[in-house]
Amino acid sequence: MTEPEVIPPLVPAPLARGARGAVVAPHHLATAAGLGVLADGGSAVDAAVATNAVLAVVMPNGCGIGGDAFWLVWDEVAGVQTALNGSGRSPAAADAGALRSRGLDRIPARGPLSITVPGAVRSWGDAHRRWGRLSLDRVLGPAIEQAEGGFPAWPGFIAAVETTASRVPIGEWGRGFHAVYRAAGRPWRAGERVRLPALGRTLRRLAREGTDAFYDSDLADRVTDALTSVGAPFFVGDLRDHASIWETPIATTYRGVRVTTHPPNSCGVVALEILNVLEHLGRPDGRFGAGGWTDPRWIHLGIEASKRALVDRDRELADPRSRDVPVERLLAKDYAATVAATIDDARPDTSPVPVRTLVGGTIYLAVVDRDGNAVSLIQSNAAGFGSGVVDPVTGVHFQNRGASFSLEPGHPNELGPRKQTVHSLLPGMLFRRRERRPWVVVGSMGGDIQPQIHAQAVSALVDGHADVATAVSAARWSVVPDGFVAPPVDVAVEARVEPSVVDALRGMGHRVRVGGMFDSSFGHCHAIELVDGGPAARGTLAAATDPRSEGLPAAR
Repeated sequence: MTEPEVIPPLVPAPLARGARGAVVAPHHLATAAGLGVLADGGSAVDAAVATNAVLAVVMPNGCGIGGDAFWLVWDEVAGVQTALNGSGRSPAAADAGALRSRGLDRIPARGPLSITVPGAVRSWGDAHRRWGRLSLDRVLGPAIEQAEGGFPAWPGFIAAVETTASRVPIGEWGRGFHAVYRAAGRPWRAGERVRLPALGRTLRRLAREGTDAFYDSDLADRVTDALTSVGAPFFVGDLRDHASIWETPIATTYRGVRVTTHPPNSCGVVALEILNVLEHLGRPDGRFGAGGWTDPRWIHLGIEASKRALVDRDRELADPRSRDVPVERLLAKDYAATVAATIDDARPDTSPVPVRTLVGGTIYLAVVDRDGNAVSLIQSNAAGFGSGVVDPVTGVHFQNRGASFSLEPGHPNELGPRKQTVHSLLPGMLFRRRERRPWVVVGSMGGDIQPQIHAQAVSALVDGHADVATAVSAARWSVVPDGFVAPPVDVAVEARVEPSVVDALRGMGHRVRVGGMFDSSFGHCHAIELVDGGPAARGTLAAATDPRSEGLPAAR
Protein backbone atom coordinates (compact mmCIF):
# COMPACT_ATOMS: atom_id res chain seq x y z
CA MET A 1 0.00 0.00 0.00
CA THR A 2 1.49 3.36 -1.01
CA GLU A 3 2.04 6.29 1.30
CA PRO A 4 -0.85 8.80 0.87
CA GLU A 5 -0.02 11.88 -1.15
CA VAL A 6 -1.27 15.17 0.29
CA ILE A 7 -2.96 17.38 -2.31
CA PRO A 8 -2.80 21.14 -1.62
CA PRO A 9 -6.26 22.67 -1.10
CA LEU A 10 -7.87 24.43 -4.05
CA VAL A 11 -9.08 27.21 -1.75
CA PRO A 12 -6.87 27.82 1.30
CA ALA A 13 -8.77 27.38 4.56
CA PRO A 14 -8.48 30.20 7.10
CA LEU A 15 -5.26 29.63 9.06
CA ALA A 16 -3.53 31.77 11.69
CA ARG A 17 -0.18 31.18 13.37
CA GLY A 18 1.06 32.55 16.66
CA ALA A 19 3.22 31.73 19.66
CA ARG A 20 1.29 33.21 22.63
CA GLY A 21 -2.29 32.06 22.14
CA ALA A 22 -4.93 31.06 19.60
CA VAL A 23 -8.72 30.89 19.31
CA VAL A 24 -10.98 29.15 16.79
CA ALA A 25 -14.76 29.45 16.58
CA PRO A 26 -17.48 29.61 13.89
CA HIS A 27 -17.83 33.42 13.96
CA HIS A 28 -15.05 35.98 13.62
CA LEU A 29 -16.49 38.37 16.23
CA ALA A 30 -16.22 35.60 18.81
CA THR A 31 -12.61 34.71 17.97
CA ALA A 32 -11.70 38.39 18.16
CA ALA A 33 -13.22 38.58 21.64
CA GLY A 34 -11.34 35.49 22.79
CA LEU A 35 -8.04 36.79 21.45
CA GLY A 36 -8.59 40.11 23.23
CA VAL A 37 -9.04 38.28 26.52
CA LEU A 38 -5.82 36.33 25.91
CA ALA A 39 -3.99 39.59 25.11
CA ASP A 40 -5.16 40.98 28.48
CA GLY A 41 -3.55 38.07 30.30
CA GLY A 42 -6.60 35.84 30.46
CA SER A 43 -6.41 32.08 30.64
CA ALA A 44 -7.64 29.63 28.05
CA VAL A 45 -10.81 29.20 30.13
CA ASP A 46 -11.34 32.98 30.34
CA ALA A 47 -11.05 33.22 26.56
CA ALA A 48 -13.29 30.20 26.02
CA VAL A 49 -16.08 31.72 28.13
CA ALA A 50 -15.70 35.07 26.37
CA THR A 51 -15.80 33.40 22.96
CA ASN A 52 -18.80 31.27 23.88
CA ALA A 53 -20.69 34.24 25.30
CA VAL A 54 -20.21 36.27 22.11
CA LEU A 55 -21.37 33.29 20.05
CA ALA A 56 -24.47 33.13 22.28
CA VAL A 57 -25.27 36.64 21.05
CA VAL A 58 -24.17 36.70 17.40
CA MET A 59 -24.87 33.03 16.57
CA PRO A 60 -28.05 32.22 18.55
CA ASN A 61 -29.05 29.73 15.87
CA GLY A 62 -26.22 27.51 17.15
CA CYS A 63 -25.89 28.16 20.86
CA GLY A 64 -26.92 30.34 23.77
CA ILE A 65 -27.26 30.65 27.53
CA GLY A 66 -30.37 28.48 27.37
CA GLY A 67 -28.30 25.47 26.25
CA ASP A 68 -25.70 22.92 27.33
CA ALA A 69 -21.91 22.59 27.15
CA PHE A 70 -19.23 19.88 27.23
CA TRP A 71 -15.61 20.75 28.06
CA LEU A 72 -12.17 19.20 27.84
CA VAL A 73 -9.54 21.25 29.66
CA TRP A 74 -5.79 20.63 29.56
CA ASP A 75 -4.10 22.03 32.68
CA GLU A 76 -0.45 22.54 31.74
CA VAL A 77 0.84 22.94 35.31
CA ALA A 78 -0.88 19.83 36.62
CA GLY A 79 -0.29 17.91 33.39
CA VAL A 80 -3.87 16.65 33.57
CA GLN A 81 -6.84 16.72 31.23
CA THR A 82 -10.28 17.15 32.80
CA ALA A 83 -13.79 16.78 31.42
CA LEU A 84 -16.62 19.05 32.56
CA ASN A 85 -20.19 18.02 31.84
CA GLY A 86 -22.36 21.12 31.57
CA SER A 87 -25.49 19.39 30.27
CA GLY A 88 -28.86 19.90 31.93
CA ARG A 89 -31.48 17.44 33.01
CA SER A 90 -35.14 16.97 32.27
CA PRO A 91 -37.49 18.61 34.77
CA ALA A 92 -38.55 16.61 37.83
CA ALA A 93 -42.09 16.47 36.44
CA ALA A 94 -41.00 14.82 33.16
CA ASP A 95 -43.18 11.76 32.51
CA ALA A 96 -42.89 9.64 29.38
CA GLY A 97 -46.06 7.71 30.24
CA ALA A 98 -48.07 10.91 30.49
CA LEU A 99 -46.88 11.99 27.05
CA ARG A 100 -47.69 8.58 25.58
CA SER A 101 -51.19 8.85 27.05
CA ARG A 102 -51.59 12.06 25.08
CA GLY A 103 -50.95 10.10 21.89
CA LEU A 104 -47.33 11.14 21.41
CA ASP A 105 -44.77 8.63 20.15
CA ARG A 106 -41.93 11.18 20.14
CA ILE A 107 -41.21 14.48 21.84
CA PRO A 108 -41.95 17.38 19.47
CA ALA A 109 -38.72 18.98 18.28
CA ARG A 110 -40.14 22.47 18.86
CA GLY A 111 -42.05 23.84 21.77
CA PRO A 112 -42.08 23.59 25.57
CA LEU A 113 -41.97 19.78 25.89
CA SER A 114 -38.48 19.64 24.36
CA ILE A 115 -36.81 21.93 26.93
CA THR A 116 -34.30 20.68 29.50
CA VAL A 117 -32.47 22.65 32.19
CA PRO A 118 -29.81 24.92 30.60
CA GLY A 119 -26.42 23.74 31.86
CA ALA A 120 -23.92 25.90 29.99
CA VAL A 121 -23.94 28.96 32.26
CA ARG A 122 -23.27 26.88 35.38
CA SER A 123 -20.33 25.24 33.59
CA TRP A 124 -18.94 28.66 32.66
CA GLY A 125 -18.83 29.56 36.34
CA ASP A 126 -17.39 26.23 37.44
CA ALA A 127 -14.57 26.37 34.90
CA HIS A 128 -13.90 30.06 35.60
CA ARG A 129 -13.64 29.50 39.37
CA ARG A 130 -11.04 26.78 38.81
CA TRP A 131 -8.95 28.28 36.01
CA GLY A 132 -10.03 31.89 35.46
CA ARG A 133 -7.65 34.83 35.85
CA LEU A 134 -9.74 37.81 34.78
CA SER A 135 -13.00 39.06 36.26
CA LEU A 136 -16.31 37.91 34.80
CA ASP A 137 -16.99 41.55 34.00
CA ARG A 138 -13.99 41.54 31.64
CA VAL A 139 -14.74 38.08 30.29
CA LEU A 140 -18.41 38.76 29.50
CA GLY A 141 -17.83 42.37 28.45
CA PRO A 142 -17.51 41.68 24.69
CA ALA A 143 -20.78 39.70 24.64
CA ILE A 144 -22.57 42.47 26.53
CA GLU A 145 -21.27 45.00 24.03
CA GLN A 146 -22.48 42.91 21.07
CA ALA A 147 -25.91 42.36 22.62
CA GLU A 148 -26.55 45.95 23.69
CA GLY A 149 -24.72 47.77 20.91
CA GLY A 150 -25.72 45.33 18.20
CA PHE A 151 -23.99 43.16 15.63
CA PRO A 152 -24.38 43.00 11.84
CA ALA A 153 -26.94 40.48 10.58
CA TRP A 154 -25.07 37.85 8.59
CA PRO A 155 -26.49 35.43 5.98
CA GLY A 156 -26.53 32.33 8.18
CA PHE A 157 -28.30 34.21 10.96
CA ILE A 158 -30.88 35.68 8.57
CA ALA A 159 -31.61 32.29 7.01
CA ALA A 160 -31.88 30.59 10.41
CA VAL A 161 -34.32 33.22 11.71
CA GLU A 162 -36.55 32.82 8.67
CA THR A 163 -36.46 29.01 8.80
CA THR A 164 -37.32 28.99 12.50
CA ALA A 165 -40.02 31.65 12.10
CA SER A 166 -41.79 29.40 9.59
CA ARG A 167 -41.89 26.60 12.18
CA VAL A 168 -42.72 28.58 15.31
CA PRO A 169 -46.25 29.92 15.88
CA ILE A 170 -46.64 33.68 16.09
CA GLY A 171 -48.80 33.24 19.18
CA GLU A 172 -48.74 30.85 22.14
CA TRP A 173 -45.27 29.53 23.02
CA GLY A 174 -43.70 31.06 19.90
CA ARG A 175 -44.65 34.65 20.68
CA GLY A 176 -41.31 35.45 22.32
CA PHE A 177 -39.26 34.27 19.35
CA HIS A 178 -41.06 36.57 16.92
CA ALA A 179 -40.90 39.49 19.38
CA VAL A 180 -37.13 39.16 19.88
CA TYR A 181 -35.70 37.79 16.64
CA ARG A 182 -38.23 39.09 14.12
CA ALA A 183 -39.33 42.29 15.80
CA ALA A 184 -39.78 44.21 12.52
CA GLY A 185 -42.03 41.49 11.11
CA ARG A 186 -39.74 40.99 8.12
CA PRO A 187 -36.42 39.35 7.31
CA TRP A 188 -33.27 41.07 8.52
CA ARG A 189 -31.24 42.85 5.85
CA ALA A 190 -27.61 41.79 5.47
CA GLY A 191 -25.49 44.10 7.61
CA GLU A 192 -28.47 45.50 9.52
CA ARG A 193 -27.65 46.00 13.22
CA VAL A 194 -29.25 43.39 15.46
CA ARG A 195 -29.68 44.46 19.09
CA LEU A 196 -30.65 42.09 21.90
CA PRO A 197 -31.02 44.39 24.93
CA ALA A 198 -32.78 41.87 27.19
CA LEU A 199 -30.02 39.32 26.68
CA GLY A 200 -27.48 42.08 27.29
CA ARG A 201 -29.10 42.89 30.63
CA THR A 202 -29.01 39.23 31.66
CA LEU A 203 -25.34 38.91 30.70
CA ARG A 204 -24.56 42.14 32.57
CA ARG A 205 -26.22 40.73 35.68
CA LEU A 206 -24.21 37.49 35.39
CA ALA A 207 -21.04 39.55 35.07
CA ARG A 208 -21.94 41.52 38.19
CA GLU A 209 -23.38 38.79 40.44
CA GLY A 210 -21.72 35.65 39.06
CA THR A 211 -23.06 32.90 36.83
CA ASP A 212 -24.78 31.13 39.72
CA ALA A 213 -27.36 33.92 39.67
CA PHE A 214 -28.88 32.20 36.66
CA TYR A 215 -29.85 29.31 38.94
CA ASP A 216 -29.96 30.66 42.49
CA SER A 217 -31.53 34.13 42.40
CA ASP A 218 -34.79 35.73 41.36
CA LEU A 219 -33.45 35.39 37.82
CA ALA A 220 -34.13 31.66 38.17
CA ASP A 221 -37.67 32.52 39.32
CA ARG A 222 -38.18 34.63 36.19
CA VAL A 223 -36.81 31.90 33.91
CA THR A 224 -39.08 29.33 35.57
CA ASP A 225 -42.11 31.62 35.21
CA ALA A 226 -41.33 32.06 31.53
CA LEU A 227 -41.15 28.29 31.05
CA THR A 228 -44.32 27.45 32.95
CA SER A 229 -46.24 30.20 31.17
CA VAL A 230 -45.80 28.35 27.87
CA GLY A 231 -46.53 24.89 29.27
CA ALA A 232 -43.06 23.53 30.10
CA PRO A 233 -43.33 21.33 33.23
CA PHE A 234 -40.70 23.17 35.30
CA PHE A 235 -40.51 24.44 38.85
CA VAL A 236 -37.73 26.61 40.26
CA GLY A 237 -36.08 23.67 42.02
CA ASP A 238 -35.16 22.23 38.63
CA LEU A 239 -32.80 25.17 38.15
CA ARG A 240 -31.65 25.58 41.75
CA ASP A 241 -30.68 21.90 42.03
CA HIS A 242 -28.72 21.78 38.77
CA ALA A 243 -24.99 21.05 39.05
CA SER A 244 -22.22 20.41 36.53
CA ILE A 245 -20.29 17.14 36.75
CA TRP A 246 -16.49 16.84 36.80
CA GLU A 247 -15.47 13.72 34.91
CA THR A 248 -12.49 11.83 33.53
CA PRO A 249 -12.07 11.94 29.74
CA ILE A 250 -12.31 8.69 27.78
CA ALA A 251 -9.76 7.72 25.15
CA THR A 252 -8.58 5.27 22.55
CA THR A 253 -5.44 5.05 20.45
CA TYR A 254 -5.49 5.37 16.68
CA ARG A 255 -2.23 4.25 15.08
CA GLY A 256 -0.42 5.29 18.25
CA VAL A 257 -2.16 8.68 18.62
CA ARG A 258 -4.25 8.97 21.79
CA VAL A 259 -7.67 10.41 20.97
CA THR A 260 -9.56 11.80 23.96
CA THR A 261 -13.12 13.00 24.31
CA HIS A 262 -15.97 13.39 26.81
CA PRO A 263 -17.63 10.33 28.39
CA PRO A 264 -21.37 9.61 28.11
CA ASN A 265 -23.92 11.14 28.03
CA SER A 266 -21.77 12.60 25.23
CA CYS A 267 -21.52 10.67 21.95
CA GLY A 268 -17.73 10.81 22.15
CA VAL A 269 -17.62 7.04 22.58
CA VAL A 270 -19.26 6.70 19.15
CA ALA A 271 -16.40 8.55 17.43
CA LEU A 272 -13.82 6.45 19.26
CA GLU A 273 -15.58 3.22 18.26
CA ILE A 274 -15.54 4.29 14.60
CA LEU A 275 -11.80 4.94 14.83
CA ASN A 276 -11.15 1.57 16.49
CA VAL A 277 -13.01 -0.25 13.72
CA LEU A 278 -11.22 1.69 10.98
CA GLU A 279 -7.84 0.97 12.54
CA HIS A 280 -8.62 -2.74 12.45
CA LEU A 281 -9.64 -2.53 8.77
CA GLY A 282 -6.25 -1.33 7.58
CA ARG A 283 -5.10 1.92 6.05
CA PRO A 284 -6.41 4.13 3.25
CA ASP A 285 -4.86 4.10 -0.18
CA GLY A 286 -4.78 6.95 -2.67
CA ARG A 287 -4.37 10.60 -1.83
CA PHE A 288 -5.86 13.05 0.65
CA GLY A 289 -6.59 16.70 -0.09
CA ALA A 290 -9.31 19.27 -0.59
CA GLY A 291 -11.59 16.64 -2.09
CA GLY A 292 -10.99 14.24 0.78
CA TRP A 293 -9.73 10.73 0.09
CA THR A 294 -9.42 9.46 -3.46
CA ASP A 295 -9.80 5.92 -2.09
CA PRO A 296 -13.51 4.98 -2.30
CA ARG A 297 -12.86 1.83 -0.30
CA TRP A 298 -11.76 3.90 2.71
CA ILE A 299 -14.89 6.04 2.55
CA HIS A 300 -16.99 2.88 2.20
CA LEU A 301 -15.38 1.42 5.32
CA GLY A 302 -15.99 4.66 7.21
CA ILE A 303 -19.65 4.59 6.22
CA GLU A 304 -20.06 0.99 7.32
CA ALA A 305 -18.21 1.52 10.62
CA SER A 306 -20.45 4.52 11.30
CA LYS A 307 -23.63 2.51 10.68
CA ARG A 308 -22.61 -0.02 13.31
CA ALA A 309 -21.49 2.60 15.82
CA LEU A 310 -24.85 4.38 15.49
CA VAL A 311 -26.61 1.10 16.34
CA ASP A 312 -24.44 0.75 19.44
CA ARG A 313 -25.25 4.34 20.37
CA ASP A 314 -28.98 3.66 20.36
CA ARG A 315 -28.59 0.31 22.10
CA GLU A 316 -26.26 1.43 24.89
CA LEU A 317 -26.02 5.20 25.43
CA ALA A 318 -28.04 6.85 28.17
CA ASP A 319 -27.64 8.95 31.29
CA PRO A 320 -24.85 7.03 33.07
CA ARG A 321 -26.34 8.08 36.40
CA SER A 322 -29.49 6.10 35.60
CA ARG A 323 -28.12 3.15 33.62
CA ASP A 324 -24.77 1.46 33.19
CA VAL A 325 -23.11 2.40 29.89
CA PRO A 326 -20.48 -0.21 28.89
CA VAL A 327 -17.83 2.26 27.73
CA GLU A 328 -14.94 -0.10 28.40
CA ARG A 329 -16.49 -2.85 26.29
CA LEU A 330 -17.40 -0.49 23.43
CA LEU A 331 -13.83 0.82 23.31
CA ALA A 332 -12.10 -2.56 23.55
CA LYS A 333 -9.90 -3.37 20.57
CA ASP A 334 -11.23 -6.94 20.43
CA TYR A 335 -14.77 -5.57 20.22
CA ALA A 336 -13.66 -3.41 17.28
CA ALA A 337 -12.32 -6.55 15.61
CA THR A 338 -15.70 -8.25 16.08
CA VAL A 339 -17.50 -5.29 14.53
CA ALA A 340 -14.99 -5.05 11.68
CA ALA A 341 -15.60 -8.72 10.85
CA THR A 342 -19.22 -7.87 9.96
CA ILE A 343 -18.14 -5.36 7.28
CA ASP A 344 -17.86 -6.42 3.65
CA ASP A 345 -14.85 -4.77 2.05
CA ALA A 346 -16.73 -4.01 -1.17
CA ARG A 347 -20.48 -4.06 -0.47
CA PRO A 348 -22.61 -2.01 1.95
CA ASP A 349 -25.12 -3.31 4.43
CA THR A 350 -28.27 -2.07 2.71
CA SER A 351 -30.64 -2.91 5.57
CA PRO A 352 -28.87 -1.98 8.82
CA VAL A 353 -30.68 -1.85 12.16
CA PRO A 354 -32.86 1.30 12.33
CA VAL A 355 -31.54 4.11 14.51
CA ARG A 356 -32.94 7.36 15.87
CA THR A 357 -32.20 10.89 14.76
CA LEU A 358 -30.90 13.11 17.57
CA VAL A 359 -31.48 16.85 17.59
CA GLY A 360 -28.46 18.95 16.68
CA GLY A 361 -27.36 22.53 16.11
CA THR A 362 -24.12 23.44 17.76
CA ILE A 363 -20.95 25.52 18.00
CA TYR A 364 -17.43 24.28 18.63
CA LEU A 365 -14.57 26.44 19.86
CA ALA A 366 -11.02 25.85 21.03
CA VAL A 367 -8.46 27.97 22.83
CA VAL A 368 -4.79 27.62 23.75
CA ASP A 369 -3.21 30.27 25.97
CA ARG A 370 0.37 31.54 26.34
CA ASP A 371 1.13 28.94 29.03
CA GLY A 372 -0.04 26.00 26.94
CA ASN A 373 -3.37 25.47 28.72
CA ALA A 374 -6.02 24.30 26.26
CA VAL A 375 -9.80 24.18 26.06
CA SER A 376 -11.94 22.10 23.72
CA LEU A 377 -15.54 23.26 24.17
CA ILE A 378 -18.76 22.41 22.41
CA GLN A 379 -21.96 24.25 23.29
CA SER A 380 -25.44 24.02 21.89
CA ASN A 381 -29.08 24.98 22.03
CA ALA A 382 -29.72 21.97 19.73
CA ALA A 383 -31.73 22.40 16.50
CA GLY A 384 -31.44 25.95 15.15
CA PHE A 385 -32.75 28.28 17.89
CA GLY A 386 -33.52 25.20 19.96
CA SER A 387 -37.10 24.83 21.12
CA GLY A 388 -38.15 28.13 19.59
CA VAL A 389 -39.23 29.29 23.05
CA VAL A 390 -37.75 32.69 23.94
CA ASP A 391 -38.30 34.72 27.10
CA PRO A 392 -38.44 38.35 25.95
CA VAL A 393 -37.77 39.61 29.50
CA THR A 394 -34.41 37.85 30.00
CA GLY A 395 -33.60 37.29 26.32
CA VAL A 396 -32.96 33.59 26.98
CA HIS A 397 -33.85 31.20 24.17
CA PHE A 398 -34.19 27.64 25.39
CA GLN A 399 -32.66 24.47 24.00
CA ASN A 400 -34.69 21.54 22.68
CA ARG A 401 -32.17 18.91 23.71
CA GLY A 402 -35.01 17.00 25.40
CA ALA A 403 -36.34 16.04 21.97
CA SER A 404 -33.52 13.47 21.86
CA PHE A 405 -35.18 11.48 24.66
CA SER A 406 -37.15 8.43 23.59
CA LEU A 407 -40.78 7.81 24.52
CA GLU A 408 -40.41 4.08 23.85
CA PRO A 409 -41.04 2.16 27.10
CA GLY A 410 -37.83 0.63 28.40
CA HIS A 411 -35.56 2.39 25.90
CA PRO A 412 -32.13 3.18 27.45
CA ASN A 413 -32.68 6.86 26.70
CA GLU A 414 -36.34 6.95 27.75
CA LEU A 415 -37.53 10.27 29.18
CA GLY A 416 -37.68 10.35 32.94
CA PRO A 417 -37.45 12.83 35.80
CA ARG A 418 -34.13 14.70 36.07
CA LYS A 419 -32.31 12.64 33.47
CA GLN A 420 -29.61 13.75 31.04
CA THR A 421 -30.37 12.76 27.48
CA VAL A 422 -27.87 11.33 25.02
CA HIS A 423 -25.97 14.27 23.54
CA SER A 424 -24.47 14.50 20.07
CA LEU A 425 -21.83 16.88 21.47
CA LEU A 426 -18.19 15.69 21.67
CA PRO A 427 -15.09 17.84 22.21
CA GLY A 428 -11.72 16.30 21.38
CA MET A 429 -7.96 16.43 21.82
CA LEU A 430 -5.17 14.36 20.23
CA PHE A 431 -1.91 13.36 21.92
CA ARG A 432 1.06 11.92 20.04
CA ARG A 433 2.86 8.88 21.36
CA ARG A 434 5.22 9.66 24.26
CA GLU A 435 4.20 13.34 24.32
CA ARG A 436 2.54 14.66 27.49
CA ARG A 437 0.98 17.75 25.91
CA PRO A 438 -1.88 17.90 23.39
CA TRP A 439 -0.90 17.78 19.74
CA VAL A 440 -4.23 18.98 18.28
CA VAL A 441 -7.37 20.42 19.91
CA VAL A 442 -10.27 19.62 17.58
CA GLY A 443 -14.05 19.30 17.35
CA SER A 444 -17.08 20.13 15.25
CA MET A 445 -20.76 20.81 15.11
CA GLY A 446 -23.03 18.63 13.00
CA GLY A 447 -25.70 16.90 15.08
CA ASP A 448 -25.90 13.17 14.43
CA ILE A 449 -22.85 13.22 12.17
CA GLN A 450 -20.44 14.78 14.69
CA PRO A 451 -18.78 11.40 15.47
CA GLN A 452 -18.31 10.82 11.74
CA ILE A 453 -16.80 14.28 11.20
CA HIS A 454 -14.50 13.73 14.16
CA ALA A 455 -13.29 10.37 12.86
CA GLN A 456 -12.68 11.88 9.42
CA ALA A 457 -10.65 14.75 10.89
CA VAL A 458 -8.52 12.33 12.93
CA SER A 459 -7.94 10.11 9.88
CA ALA A 460 -6.98 13.16 7.81
CA LEU A 461 -4.41 14.23 10.39
CA VAL A 462 -3.02 10.78 11.16
CA ASP A 463 -3.47 8.78 7.93
CA GLY A 464 -3.40 11.66 5.46
CA HIS A 465 -0.62 13.64 7.19
CA ALA A 466 -2.74 16.73 6.51
CA ASP A 467 -2.15 20.09 8.15
CA VAL A 468 -4.99 21.33 10.34
CA ALA A 469 -6.34 23.72 7.69
CA THR A 470 -6.70 20.93 5.12
CA ALA A 471 -8.08 18.50 7.70
CA VAL A 472 -10.95 20.78 8.75
CA SER A 473 -11.82 22.05 5.27
CA ALA A 474 -11.55 18.91 3.11
CA ALA A 475 -14.69 17.45 1.54
CA ARG A 476 -16.70 15.15 3.82
CA TRP A 477 -19.18 12.31 3.69
CA SER A 478 -21.91 11.24 6.13
CA VAL A 479 -24.47 8.51 6.63
CA VAL A 480 -27.71 9.15 8.52
CA PRO A 481 -31.11 7.54 9.11
CA ASP A 482 -33.59 8.04 6.31
CA GLY A 483 -36.24 9.27 8.78
CA PHE A 484 -36.74 9.83 12.50
CA VAL A 485 -36.26 6.11 13.24
CA ALA A 486 -34.92 4.37 10.16
CA PRO A 487 -31.96 2.41 8.78
CA PRO A 488 -28.85 4.60 8.34
CA VAL A 489 -28.45 4.28 4.58
CA ASP A 490 -28.72 7.88 3.36
CA VAL A 491 -25.15 8.65 2.26
CA ALA A 492 -24.21 12.23 1.43
CA VAL A 493 -20.95 13.57 0.01
CA GLU A 494 -19.85 17.11 -0.71
CA ALA A 495 -19.54 18.20 -4.32
CA ARG A 496 -15.75 18.48 -4.01
CA VAL A 497 -15.41 14.69 -3.70
CA GLU A 498 -13.99 13.43 -6.99
CA PRO A 499 -16.73 12.17 -9.38
CA SER A 500 -14.88 8.89 -9.84
CA VAL A 501 -15.09 8.29 -6.09
CA VAL A 502 -18.83 9.02 -6.08
CA ASP A 503 -19.32 6.66 -9.02
CA ALA A 504 -17.36 3.95 -7.23
CA LEU A 505 -19.46 4.31 -4.07
CA ARG A 506 -22.64 4.02 -6.13
CA GLY A 507 -21.17 1.04 -7.91
CA MET A 508 -20.65 -0.67 -4.57
CA GLY A 509 -24.35 -0.21 -3.83
CA HIS A 510 -24.43 2.94 -1.70
CA ARG A 511 -27.33 5.31 -2.17
CA VAL A 512 -25.43 8.58 -2.59
CA ARG A 513 -26.57 12.16 -2.92
CA VAL A 514 -24.17 15.02 -3.65
CA GLY A 515 -24.36 18.19 -1.55
CA GLY A 516 -22.84 21.62 -2.03
CA MET A 517 -19.20 22.64 -2.39
CA PHE A 518 -18.71 23.93 1.17
CA ASP A 519 -21.92 22.62 2.69
CA SER A 520 -22.76 23.52 6.31
CA SER A 521 -24.93 20.43 6.60
CA PHE A 522 -21.61 18.55 6.84
CA GLY A 523 -20.73 20.44 10.02
CA HIS A 524 -18.18 23.03 11.05
CA CYS A 525 -14.86 21.62 12.24
CA HIS A 526 -12.11 23.76 13.81
CA ALA A 527 -8.69 22.89 15.20
CA ILE A 528 -5.57 24.25 16.87
CA GLU A 529 -2.25 22.44 16.48
CA LEU A 530 0.38 22.83 19.19
CA VAL A 531 3.41 22.85 16.91
CA ASP A 532 6.55 21.47 18.59
CA GLY A 533 4.63 21.22 21.86
CA GLY A 534 3.09 24.68 21.71
CA PRO A 535 3.88 27.72 23.88
CA ALA A 536 4.81 25.73 27.01
CA ALA A 537 7.58 23.98 25.04
CA ARG A 538 8.68 27.14 23.16
CA GLY A 539 6.77 25.95 20.13
CA THR A 540 4.02 27.74 18.20
CA LEU A 541 0.34 27.39 17.35
CA ALA A 542 -1.51 26.82 14.07
CA ALA A 543 -5.22 27.63 14.21
CA ALA A 544 -7.74 26.76 11.49
CA THR A 545 -11.46 27.40 11.13
CA ASP A 546 -13.87 25.68 8.81
CA PRO A 547 -14.61 27.64 5.60
CA ARG A 548 -18.19 26.36 5.85
CA SER A 549 -18.63 28.71 8.83
CA GLU A 550 -18.39 32.45 9.48
CA GLY A 551 -15.25 31.79 11.50
CA LEU A 552 -11.79 33.28 11.17
CA PRO A 553 -8.98 31.92 13.35
CA ALA A 554 -7.16 34.30 15.67
CA ALA A 555 -3.64 33.98 17.05
CA ARG A 556 -1.03 36.18 18.69
